[in-house]
Parts: sequence; C-alpha cells; structure tokens
Amino acid sequence: MIDLISGVGFPYGYRKLNHCLKEDYGLKINHKKTYRLCKELDILRPQRKRKPYRPAKLAKKEPINRSNQHWQIDLKYGYIHGNKRFFYQISVIDAFDKNIIDSHIGLQAKATDAIRVIKNAAKKRNVSKLDGLIVRSDNGPQFRARAFAEAMEALGITHERIPVNSPNMNAYIESFHSILEDECYSRHEFETFAEAYEIISGYLHYYNHYRRHGSIGYMTPAAFYQKHIDAVDNTVKAA
Repeated sequence: MIDLISGVGFPYGYRKLNHCLKEDYGLKINHKKTYRLCKELDILRPQRKRKPYRPAKLAKKEPINRSNQHWQIDLKYGYIHGNKRFFYQISVIDAFDKNIIDSHIGLQAKATDAIRVIKNAAKKRNVSKLDGLIVRSDNGPQFRARAFAEAMEALGITHERIPVNSPNMNAYIESFHSILEDECYSRHEFETFAEAYEIISGYLHYYNHYRRHGSIGYMTPAAFYQKHIDAVDNTVKAA
C-alpha cells in the first residue's frame, strides 16, 4: 500500500487501494481489512464532509486580455514519505500572465486557507473592487463554504464555479498542477513537512521568475506581468 500511495495511487482512498491490491497484486482482501491496514499505517485520506450546495455564478468562457481579470484557484495534495501523511497546496494563478500569485502549503486545507490565499493575492496585486476580478474554482468544499462566499463578496470579487465534471474550464490551474507534479512533486521523496514546504516554495519562485512559458512569448510569468503593467502605466500617462 505504501508503494501504491507513493506512486500512481497517491490520490486513492482505501476502497481504490483495495481494488489495486486485488487486481495488481492478486491478493484476497476485502475493503474492511484494507481500511484497518490504512488506519494502522496512518495513510487514510481525510474524509470530506458534504455541505449543502451553495449556488454561485456558473463559469462561462470569456476572453481574457489583462492581468487581474481572471484568476483560478484549486487544491492539490502530495505525500510526505518520512511521516507517511499527506499535505495540501492551494494555489491561485492569473490566467493572463500565468503567475502563481499566492499559495498555501499545509497539513490541512480549509476554507480559511483558501480565503487567505485570495486575500494575500489581492494585496500583492493591489486589486480593488473596481477591477472586476473573477475568481474561478471547482466545487470543492473549501470553495462552497459560506465563509468563502462572504469573503469574496467583501473583497468585491466575483466567484464562479465550474460545472461538475468540466476540469477543462479550470484549465490554467489544472495545467499548473500538472507541471508542478511533473517538475517538483514527482522528483522528490519528502521526508518531512518542512522539507516539502522548502522545496515547493523554492519551485514556486523558480516557476514565476525563471521558467519560460511558450504561451506568453517564452517569457517568465513575472517578466510578462511587469511588461503588461508597464504598458498599462504608459497608456495611462499618455492619456
């Protein structure tokens, strides 16, 4: 089971692990036994508490032509091999300039953590209620929480959620998570949370300031954002 959750089975709960044990390893084992073993090894995934559905603006495709117009936020989780436990990362990306503006890395992921990420990002970008910022998410419990909706309203941010089973509508953050997995998570076996935090924080700095992106003219996100801001400032001065 440790091999499974350290590899392709890292997002699996005990029921999926049970199927892997039976089909991949030919073991005769039921899900109750798998549950007990997962509990003994302390590798049970946290159970998500279902909350009442809260209506939100439904996401739709719209042109994106400036920074701080459209952000996307999502949750990803990794595994700490030394402690045999999961950690969580909530990141927000600007869909125009591809910067990861802020990110939470922790041993839990609550609505308060998602709120803090957005607040930090808004402060870094000096976003005001007049900017018409849209933040898009999936339907995870952190983003369905009343506290998250109220925080977005207080910030003057429009929160929209994608329809169920449509990750392509959150493509920018999904793409980043794929890159993050390939270039960071999968290249390290984290022994402690502190090690994971340090390595991932370093990667985020690399991603924003050194990693070139073909979709923004092979510039780094930080350089592209600065170029865009300078162009906007020059236009305002000229006017």
